[in-house]
Amino acid sequence: MCAVDSEVEVAVVGAGAWGRVFSSLMLQAGAEVSVWARRRESLSGLAGMHVSTDLNEVVCGKSVVVVALPSAAVREVCSRLPLASGASVVSLSKGLEAETNLFMGDVLAQTLHISPSQVVVVSGPNLSAEIAEGQPSGAVAACLDLQRAQEVSPLFSTHSFRPYLSTDVIGAEVGGVVKNVIAVAVGAAAGMGYQTNTRAMLITRGLAEMARLGKALGAQEATFLGLAGVGDLIATCSSPKSRNFTFGFNMGSGMKREEAFSVSAGVVEGARSARAVLELAGQKGVEMPITAAVAKVVFQGGTVEEMGEYLMGRARKMDGVDIKFV
Repeated sequence: MCAVDSEVEVAVVGAGAWGRVFSSLMLQAGAEVSVWARRRESLSGLAGMHVSTDLNEVVCGKSVVVVALPSAAVREVCSRLPLASGASVVSLSKGLEAETNLFMGDVLAQTLHISPSQVVVVSGPNLSAEIAEGQPSGAVAACLDLQRAQEVSPLFSTHSFRPYLSTDVIGAEVGGVVKNVIAVAVGAAAGMGYQTNTRAMLITRGLAEMARLGKALGAQEATFLGLAGVGDLIATCSSPKSRNFTFGFNMGSGMKREEAFSVSAGVVEGARSARAVLELAGQKGVEMPITAAVAKVVFQGGTVEEMGEYLMGRARKMDGVDIKFV
């Protein structure tokens, strides 16, 4: 176990697009930042930061550790973290662990043997390329311990990036996972040539799916009307900068699943998480037809045409605020 340094220093575990941009935000905010990646070439261009492929060198003694890894890598890497006692862990990872259906905050708490109240989940409409350009953006910093969120959030608060606070960790986690799945469906519709009406329908009904699952898991419905819910959903479902949207678009344009994966600029969390989200929904008795359609295309060899036929051919349902997302 490492002792915490007297000054607040930040370690970032993972140097993908979001990890790199988040590191830059913290540098702008005045933090001392160290970054780890598996490969030395992933660490190029991180000026003003200490970079290393040695986890112990980067993490030991840091009172704040940011985890910016693909969901499938979180448990393996974090099982080796030399985490300081009492440290805050900031999770940028979004997804469900395939083997356990655990959200990333739960995986971190379990793997690091820490209280869930030490994990701060950051989620919101955060397309990394736009944040790197200095375009105004915001996110939710959600933690069971509100004081911890208040202490950590200034580390990534800048003139162009504004964190908001929440104690609804479940809501932030659900939003961060489900929006990626819905973005695959919206991208597929766009790739097939469908336009604004179709996309708006999928986004809105996707929000209903997100909120239904969140409510069943104990989240606050209001969270899904904020940055971690509808905000993140709109951004991820509306931009070709989103890997999930682009993956769906490529399949809707006629690419086979394997080809769409191969041309992706990074991990497509929506495709990876769809089946786990559907399994979790089944356990809670929650209907998620868009998620089911994405899972069928990605894992069962269904086509995007069949996905559209399935969604449009379902029995009629109620819609509107009076029924609270049912």
